[in-house]
Amino acid sequence: MTATPAKPILYLAWSLQLAAAAIFLMAGYKKLTGDPQMVEVFATVGLGQWFRYLTGGLEVAGALALLWPRRIALGGAVLTVVMIGAVIAHLTVLGGSPLLAIVLLAACLMITAMRRDTLPGR
Repeated sequence: MTATPAKPILYLAWSLQLAAAAIFLMAGYKKLTGDPQMVEVFATVGLGQWFRYLTGGLEVAGALALLWPRRIALGGAVLTVVMIGAVIAHLTVLGGSPLLAIVLLAACLMITAMRRDTLPGR
C-alpha cells in the first residue's frame, strides 16, 4: 500500500493538473482542427501532417487523463514525452525560445512524480 501525499502536495498537484489539462486541451484542439499556424509549424518540422494529428491526439488524451484520478500519472507521462519532442523540435528545427515547452515539460514531470501512486499496477 502506498502512502497518500500530504494535503499541500495534493493541492499543488491538482492545481498543476488543472492548468496543464486546460493548456493541452487547447493546444491539442488547435492541432486536430487544422489551425493554420499549427499546419505551418508541422510543415516546418517536416514529418508530415499525420504527426500533427498524432501530437494533437496525444495532447487531448493526456489532458483528459490528468482529470481522471486513476490515470493522472499516465497522462503526465504521455505529456512528458510530447514535451520532450517539443523541446527537441525547438532546439533543432523550429528555432525560437523553447522556454514554454521546458516549463510544460517540468510541470508534466512534477505531476507524474507527485501522482505516481495512480500508475496502473500500483
